[in-house]
Amino acid sequence: MVKFGYTILYVEDVEKSIVFYENAFGFSRKFIAPGNDYGELSTGETTISFASKSLAKQNLKEGFLESKIEEKPFAIEIGFITDNVEELVEKSISFGAIPVTQPTQKPWGQIVAYVRDPDGFLIEICTEVQG
Repeated sequence: MVKFGYTILYVEDVEKSIVFYENAFGFSRKFIAPGNDYGELSTGETTISFASKSLAKQNLKEGFLESKIEEKPFAIEIGFITDNVEELVEKSISFGAIPVTQPTQKPWGQIVAYVRDPDGFLIEICTEVQG
């Protein structure tokens, strides 16, 4: 058996990132390791995790590309499904998200918007795909 367990975002400040996601999206804190180098949020069936960049550097001796708000986002996104995209976009912005695109209806009926979190990670806020 294989199941998708979590995504880990490498961030400057684990506690600060967790607080942002708690406030902006209403997720609940699952765990923070002593020293605040690692933490997790409960989001439903999947967990969003955060590791400090210093911890990531210990694990990845060859280094990694760091997400930076001043640069283009990576070619990956995390997606949050909601019934009210506009409301969640505005709420996330009020807690520090950076708007990327306004809510747009796709040809298949889904409404999609994009923001970036304070660490520069791309977040899709969307309605559920009906199909």
